[in-house]
Amino acid sequence: MALSTLKRDHIKKNLRENEYDVVIVGGGITGAGIALDASNRGMKVALVEMQDFAQGTSSRSTKLVHGGLRYLKQLQVGVVAETGKERAIVYENGPHVTTPEWMLLPMHKGGTFGKFSTAIGLTMYDRLAGVKKSERKKMLSRQDTLNKEPLVKQDGLKGGGYYVEYRTDDARLTIEVMKKAAEKGAEIINYTRSEHFTYDSNKKVNGIEVLDMIDGETYGIKAKKVINASGPWVDEVRSGDYARNNKQLRLTKGVHVVIDQSKFPLGQAVYFDTEKDGRMIFAIPREGKAYVGTTDTFYDNEKATPLTTQEDRDYLIDAINYMFPSVDVKDEDIESTWAGVRPLILEEGKDPSEISRKDEVWEGESGLLTIAGGKLTGYRHMALDIVDLLAKRLKQEYGLKFEPCATKYLKISGGDVGGSKNFKHFVDQKVDAAKGFGIDEDVARRLASKYGSNVDHLFNIAQTAQYHESNLPLEIYVELVYGIQQEMVYKPTDFLVRRSGKLYFNIQDVLDYKDAVINVMADMLNYTDAQKETYTKEVEEAIDQARTGNDQPAVKE
Repeated sequence: MALSTLKRDHIKKNLRENEYDVVIVGGGITGAGIALDASNRGMKVALVEMQDFAQGTSSRSTKLVHGGLRYLKQLQVGVVAETGKERAIVYENGPHVTTPEWMLLPMHKGGTFGKFSTAIGLTMYDRLAGVKKSERKKMLSRQDTLNKEPLVKQDGLKGGGYYVEYRTDDARLTIEVMKKAAEKGAEIINYTRSEHFTYDSNKKVNGIEVLDMIDGETYGIKAKKVINASGPWVDEVRSGDYARNNKQLRLTKGVHVVIDQSKFPLGQAVYFDTEKDGRMIFAIPREGKAYVGTTDTFYDNEKATPLTTQEDRDYLIDAINYMFPSVDVKDEDIESTWAGVRPLILEEGKDPSEISRKDEVWEGESGLLTIAGGKLTGYRHMALDIVDLLAKRLKQEYGLKFEPCATKYLKISGGDVGGSKNFKHFVDQKVDAAKGFGIDEDVARRLASKYGSNVDHLFNIAQTAQYHESNLPLEIYVELVYGIQQEMVYKPTDFLVRRSGKLYFNIQDVLDYKDAVINVMADMLNYTDAQKETYTKEVEEAIDQARTGNDQPAVKE
């Protein structure tokens, strides 16, 4: 089953007419993981997302599948152990969206990590996370550290640690998990907001009423169980239920900035502490850019579009110039930014960075299941926990029996490449095959690396692309058409921000080709004139927000 925009009306018809074992509210990585686990066990699954998939937190992270080395300092051993082991599972199940990244941890006199604490911390990290031998930590001398990254501050430098994390495209990871859930039979739709719960005569939740955010239609979805996996909106969604516990979220905001490598020629990913407050942040090279983050401040403003403040920009610029003093980056060197909101579970008296990233499952008297907290890395295990509980309740209340979780070795969409060890060979084979399609070798390599075993769909689109009149480069046209046909791209921002990542890592492409992208979409999806005007404005606003943010101050506590 394709996750196709072109089949949107068909999906809506099914949602109106069928009863599901579970309907999931929320289309970020948590909801996607639940939909995949539940549908893979044989459950009848529906999922609704009020925005685009991953439009909230799940496209605004540091784009790392990592165990969280800094959580060892806070003695959150369980979080490190669980997410550390999950890193390898996420990688093996989708090598096209996850890549090992060696991380440099410089040690300076008076810094957060000394030689002894770094050696001990990284050794514990390796053991807790079950790191394979080839990726275990290495301790570096001062000179070795500078050889890895000459830009690192030399004053007070004592040496460094060297260990592996995993870089990912968070939005693409989410959509690939979502596509696999659809392949397993889940009915999934975006731009559909849950308005309120429905109840049976025993005051048990038995579905939701939803609003189609595109055409304004309202309709009901019947389900034996409802799961609230709405991330920052968890409290807002469950406020419509009569039964609530005393738990609540505490939102924090994280900001990242992107700088071209001509201004910040970073060659090595670095994890370092800031001068201002000793927080640990990342600087990571990617696609000719270097991105740096994240901040961590309490956040009480609008959740759908958290914005970067001048204070956020200044904090990260200061951090860069402190650790990489020869670079001398300035505010005007920032090409784009993104801001995300972390839905953490409130812990009174703790600073933002101290609040646990552990997830929790809450069950209301109405039968509503809610999952909150957690990290991108742990999405599969989070899903396992709540779907186990869901299966238990479906058996108790309805006599239904389902298989246990089997996602540990389940490849996500695009992940059938013969495992991580074979991925390079897989890409090489596809590049050779692309010659028969007349596709440039570099384009073919990028497409095969990004889309994995789905790349043949894109090559097929490329064969007919010669007949299009869009003024788009072949690569962008092919990705756009595939996004509409297979990834439920409906608005231009879906493609320019989340499916392609261009707004963050190649904003010039967005500026150059946005009008052509909008024209192709208007033609394929039959936009009205009003829709085309609205979606054009949304693209302009997204560009403005990525480039400048606004001057709304961060919340202080």
